[in-house]
Amino acid sequence: MILNDRQITARARAGMIRPFSAELVRAEADGRRVLSHGLSSFGYDLRLSPREFQVFRHVPGTVVDPKNFNPRNLEKVALQEDAQGRFFILPGRSYGLGVAVEQLDLPPDVTAICVGKSTYARCGIIANVTPAEAGWRGHLTLEFSNSSAADCRIYADEGIVQMLFFSAEPCAVSYRTRAGKYQHQKQRITLPKV
Repeated sequence: MILNDRQITARARAGMIRPFSAELVRAEADGRRVLSHGLSSFGYDLRLSPREFQVFRHVPGTVVDPKNFNPRNLEKVALQEDAQGRFFILPGRSYGLGVAVEQLDLPPDVTAICVGKSTYARCGIIANVTPAEAGWRGHLTLEFSNSSAADCRIYADEGIVQMLFFSAEPCAVSYRTRAGKYQHQKQRITLPKV
């Protein structure tokens, strides 16, 4: 069963989402409009951390290999700021990695799926659909594809993806008990590993 706002709130107050906003935030205290983040009817919109954003680049003579990942295939993107907010630029027809501000700590009876937000989708930004399994804990590394030919701003400290939470009977072996390789991710991009 998918969790609704009341169920997400109860679990977040028990530590499932930190920090947690019990409402959907659409503007800062100064009135500046932001891409929404926080609690929605049947999900929770995570924010993009300003700490880092990296974009894949072509390095002649190399092939991206998930079993032997070369970090030289990633290039750091500078955080910029103007009256609209702080942002990274994701070049047209490129792929980038960021990380969520919020930390998730999923209990053994909840699993979550990360999906994109429609505002970014309408700009050509596709958030990779990824699971966060029951028992997983950490800051999600987020993956984005810019399918348009135009460069696009990706705003930091604003809503970037939505998490949908599903509850069922507790699983026999959670991500935590099997010591999954992406457990306890910090608020830093975690690269592929085997």
